[in-house]
Amino acid sequence: MQSRARALAAALIAVASTTATAIASGPTAPAPSPEGPSSVRIVEDDGRYRLLVNGAPFHVKGAGLQGGDQEALAARGGNAFRTWRPDSPSESGREMLDRAKRNGLFVALGIEVGKERHGFDYDDPAAVAAQQARIRAEVLQYKDHPALLMWVVGNELNLEATNPAVWDAVDSIAEMIHEIDPNHPVMTTLAGIDRAVVEQVKARADSLDLLGIQLYGDIDGLPQKLRESGWTGPYIVTEWGPTGHWESPLTAWGAPIEDDSSTKARLLERRYRTAIESDRRQGLGSFVFLWGQKQERTPTWYGLFLPSGESTASIDAMQRVWTGRVPGNVSPSITPIEIEGRRAVESITLVPGRSYAARVDTDDADGDALDHRWTIRAESTARTVGGDPEEVPTEVATRFEVNQGGGVRFDAPLHPGAYRLFVEVRDGAGHAAYANAPFQVAEQADPK
Repeated sequence: MQSRARALAAALIAVASTTATAIASGPTAPAPSPEGPSSVRIVEDDGRYRLLVNGAPFHVKGAGLQGGDQEALAARGGNAFRTWRPDSPSESGREMLDRAKRNGLFVALGIEVGKERHGFDYDDPAAVAAQQARIRAEVLQYKDHPALLMWVVGNELNLEATNPAVWDAVDSIAEMIHEIDPNHPVMTTLAGIDRAVVEQVKARADSLDLLGIQLYGDIDGLPQKLRESGWTGPYIVTEWGPTGHWESPLTAWGAPIEDDSSTKARLLERRYRTAIESDRRQGLGSFVFLWGQKQERTPTWYGLFLPSGESTASIDAMQRVWTGRVPGNVSPSITPIEIEGRRAVESITLVPGRSYAARVDTDDADGDALDHRWTIRAESTARTVGGDPEEVPTEVATRFEVNQGGGVRFDAPLHPGAYRLFVEVRDGAGHAAYANAPFQVAEQADPK
């Protein structure tokens, strides 16, 4: 350990010297915010923790958001969001923070940290030092922005990782941040929580101020997981949401079965009230995932918005739990897709080219006219973990006949394989519902 520490220290000095020179001479070095940084502290009283922002209690009612609709988050009652990195394709970190300030939102700013599963070697002192120097430059760039809430060092660094030296690096990063930014707490986020990882964090990364915990379908077990893990400090649930694709029921051929948007909204509201809001002793709030849209097994699994921008019932649910108010116009409701009266849990198999009837029951409490749009896509073959990028599966051209009630008759694809039938239901007022059902096309025609 001592030889590794000496090598890391030498590498840090060399890399930091080069980086400091570049920052000092570079034309883009930012000026501090004229308003100065917000003061953010975690205080403890007899094992009960509170987050204070500029001296006032602050409970995080937030979402994961990277370049998404901050204005909608503020309008729905959110007060903060977390990111995974400072910049996004649509705006710089400075632009994002400036916009957050205008919207009255605070930001838990993500800092990218190398993952072992992506090939980062925490036994390489030069790589670790270069990473820390890059992070130091990012912290110097944003530390004085008044919208900054805290730093999020890495994301799920325990996922598919075996080298505990990652926590040494996290500790060094946290110490460095505290030295140059005394105004903001530092956390890292964990995929789940158990005693083994908590013991490693306690032993190797005790400079952290709190933990981020990320759970999906198993968030109902959070109180027990905390007790069993031995974590008695403060935490934020930094990711939570629908039941994950890895913990959902499967078809006979292994396709995960996704809940419809109405079911997800009910789950989110229950999970928030029972597993998140119920803990005001250690819990400092949460960031629901995802205030935006992404492809992860399907284009709708985790995003609270459709790819075309419409909000879903999960957004309405978050407004209710954050504010106690019901939106003036709500999203449509929907039931699971049935194909010839069968649901996905029955492992639906179709004959190539044959015509089938599918339906969902939909309703709109506001009486808005509903537009049903049906598509078929090839089933995703992605096996990525941890939210790594995926390609949207190819849409399959076929015949659809939509009836007045929103049901549809469609021709099964001609080629055998695994597919998924999607429906999106829009109310014309910026809201939508959705559902999908995996099915397979048989290798040969039904002998009947």
